[in-house]
Amino acid sequence: MKRRDFIKTSAIISAGLSLTNFTLSSSEVKTQNKVIKIPRYIGFNLTEKAGINGKKFNEEDFEIMAEWGFNFARIPMSYWNWAPKDDWYNINEDFFKDIDEVIEFGKQYNIHINLNLHRIPGYCINGRNFEPYDLFEDTPKNMQKALDAAVYHWKYIAKRYAGIPNSQLSFDLINEPPKRTNEERYVEIVKALVKGIKEEDPERLIIADGKDIGRYPVMGLVGIVDVQSTRGYDPMSLTHYTATWVPKDEFETFNPPTWPLKGDDGKIWDKAALKEKLIDSWMPLVEKGVQVHVGEWGCYNKTPHDIVLRWMEDVLSLWKEVNWGYAMWNLKGDFGILNSNRADVKYENYKGHKLDRKMLELLKKYF
Repeated sequence: MKRRDFIKTSAIISAGLSLTNFTLSSSEVKTQNKVIKIPRYIGFNLTEKAGINGKKFNEEDFEIMAEWGFNFARIPMSYWNWAPKDDWYNINEDFFKDIDEVIEFGKQYNIHINLNLHRIPGYCINGRNFEPYDLFEDTPKNMQKALDAAVYHWKYIAKRYAGIPNSQLSFDLINEPPKRTNEERYVEIVKALVKGIKEEDPERLIIADGKDIGRYPVMGLVGIVDVQSTRGYDPMSLTHYTATWVPKDEFETFNPPTWPLKGDDGKIWDKAALKEKLIDSWMPLVEKGVQVHVGEWGCYNKTPHDIVLRWMEDVLSLWKEVNWGYAMWNLKGDFGILNSNRADVKYENYKGHKLDRKMLELLKKYF
C-alpha cells in the first residue's frame, strides 16, 4: 500500500470513530439552553480562496496535516470568486466544484472543514470600501440590500452541503467584524444568516467571529450560534511587525519586537497580559456554556524567530489550559510552518518544502 493510500485509509477509519464521539456529545445539545460539544480542533487556514481568482486546493496539504496529527482546516473565501460585486445574485455554481473537492479531502483525511466568508456581500476586513453597499454602516436600505445578498449566499452554500455531518463540516459566517463593532447590528446580521442557513440545513454547526476584528465575545449571540471564534494576534507589534496592511493605531510600539514586550504606553505584554486579553475576557461567554475556538493566529515572518517561539509557547500553553482549538494563519506562507521565508531559520527539507521544524514541534508539544 502506498504511503498516501495508507494515510487516507487510516483517516477514514479514524473519521468513523470521531463521528461516533461527535454524535454522542452533540446529541446533548438541541435546545437554546444546552451547548454543543465539539472536539478540540487544531489546524490551519488554507487561503487559496481568500482572494479573487484563487488557486485550487492541494491534496498534499491534507496529507501533511493528517500525518502530523492536525484535524481542522478553516477555508476563508471571497464571494468575488463566484459572484460579481455588482451582481450579487449571479452565482457561478462551477466555482463550488473546488469547495466540493476540499470537503472531500477533509473527509478522506479526517480533517474538519470550516467554510468562512472572508469577504461577504457588503463587507470585508480588507478593502471594505470596494463593496457597493456596506453591511454594517450605510443607509438602512443599503444595509438591508447587503444583508439580503449575504443571506442568499449562505443559503446557497447551506443547501449545497445540507446533510454533511457536523463532524466533517461547519460554517463561519463573517470574518472579523469591524473595529468598534456595532454589536446590535452584528447580532441582527448573524440572526438573519443563521435563520437562512437553518432553513436549508437545520442541524448545521455554525461559528460566529467575535466583535472588534474577532477579539472580544458577543454576549448577544449566546443561544444563537454554537461556537464563537477569537483571535491570537496580540500584541500586534510582535505578531505583525512591519506589516504594512495593519493600521498604525493597532501597534503598541514601533520598536523592534521583544518578548515580553513593552508598549509605548508603558504596558508590559507577557504571559499574564496574554491571559487577561486572550482568555479572561472570554470567560463570561464560556460561563454561559458557549465554546470558543481560535479562528486565526500566528506571527509574520519579520519578527525574530526566537522571539516568535517564546511568544508562541505562552499562547499555546494558555489555550491548552482552557482546551481551546485553533487554526494558524497559515500552513504554507509568511505566517506558517512551511515556506515561511524567515531569514533566521535553518529549514528542513520536507517533501520539497522548507519546514520550520522547531515551530512544528512546539505546536505538537501542546496538542
